[in-house]
Amino acid sequence: MNELPPPPAPVRKRGSGAKVVYEALRNEILGLTLPPGCPIDEVQLADRFAMSRTPIREALVRLAGEGLVTTLPNRSTVVSNIDMMNLHAFFDALTLMYRVTTRLAAQNRRPKDLTMIRERQAAFARAVEAQDALAMIATNRDFHAAIAEAGGNLYFTGLFCRLLDEGRRLLRLYYSSFDDRLPHHIVVEHEDIIDAIEAQDVDAADRLASAHADQIVGQIQQLFAGDRRQKVPL
Repeated sequence: MNELPPPPAPVRKRGSGAKVVYEALRNEILGLTLPPGCPIDEVQLADRFAMSRTPIREALVRLAGEGLVTTLPNRSTVVSNIDMMNLHAFFDALTLMYRVTTRLAAQNRRPKDLTMIRERQAAFARAVEAQDALAMIATNRDFHAAIAEAGGNLYFTGLFCRLLDEGRRLLRLYYSSFDDRLPHHIVVEHEDIIDAIEAQDVDAADRLASAHADQIVGQIQQLFAGDRRQKVPL
């Protein structure tokens, strides 16, 4: 009996190559499969994705715009380092934006804002249940961005989204500290924040947002500062 011919290769839409490369590399960078400082070789990527270097470069430009890759003076590209020296400043700004945007959401939210926030929270809860770290990163970002949008200040929303995007790899480390099994109380913290926003309780919204930020920052700091020395008898 004659063997059936192999299935045809999937047809890639014109102009979609850069998107394919971008999404694959972004997931690998956020998932820390490609660690900070890892070199990015355009020739190897062209071979891997079976495409010319033009869409590869387009994808790298987009990743550079998000701060995930860096072009060095010799024109080589590497995965961007995490700025450990300035983490304290990043955490200060992040905590402030958690508080400010959640306070404003409690003041200004409309029914359609609450609908969007709850939809984003439902997506986050599904990602937690599936233990899908990359989905948790994306849906957590979308949840807090929806809260910021409900506050109605475009400048705060833009700054907060920038901080959330910049902190995605730190959030990956945060989830990994739980082996991607995020405790249920983290999901409940989101629900409590939503309840405070719905009740327009500004003080409660501020308090809950601050506590939520403190919990995340504290877990990440403990991950970095934990004493992992081996006690070896001599």
